[in-house]
Amino acid sequence: MTSAAKILVVDDEMAIRRLLRGSLTRAGLDVVEAANAREALAALSIDKPDLVLLDLGLPDRDGMELIGPIKAAKAALLVVSARDATGEKVAALDLGADDYVTKPFDTEEVLARVRVALRNRLLAENAAPLVRLGTVEIDLAARIVRRDGAQVHLSPKEYGFLAELARYPGRVVSHAAILRAVWGPGQEQAVEYLRVAARGLRRKLEDVPVEQSMIRNEPGIGYRLIT
Repeated sequence: MTSAAKILVVDDEMAIRRLLRGSLTRAGLDVVEAANAREALAALSIDKPDLVLLDLGLPDRDGMELIGPIKAAKAALLVVSARDATGEKVAALDLGADDYVTKPFDTEEVLARVRVALRNRLLAENAAPLVRLGTVEIDLAARIVRRDGAQVHLSPKEYGFLAELARYPGRVVSHAAILRAVWGPGQEQAVEYLRVAARGLRRKLEDVPVEQSMIRNEPGIGYRLIT
């Protein structure tokens, strides 16, 4: 993170805003606050934040309705909400949220996810077609994957799954989004396809326990490529 990064905290609870402001400021970030949707939309236009921490339970508008304007403003988005239902998380991610943290939260976890989201935003701006993860190299332009410098043969579905995660490193990509992009419309419920592809990728790309894999499962929600 750098001192130039600006964070917009959108939450109707003053105590939460103060807690996040303190943690983010100590981390060297510039913080702007909004207590409702109207203030948040004004801050998006005036302050042009790099990242938004968004509570969904706002007094004047459902926070889900702000995801579109936030992504249109090209800001990274981390939802921080008391809504912990899997359906809510999946809906927010499908609409474009970069990550989702439930309340009550650990401030160090929030800071870690903020760092990842800001780094991914910078990578997206630079449109880097090459993703390196330890000894694994994913060349999105050439559609080639290498491990220790040697090309790895992947099935078309395995490559499509991996490439979809590599386009958003560190971000949770929902099951439905991956299945729609790789297997096609109408396959959004075929989660077993993802389990099979993930097993194949781990076998070909890594020699570590599942819990240490770079292809991380978020149960009931989606997958994340750990950078």
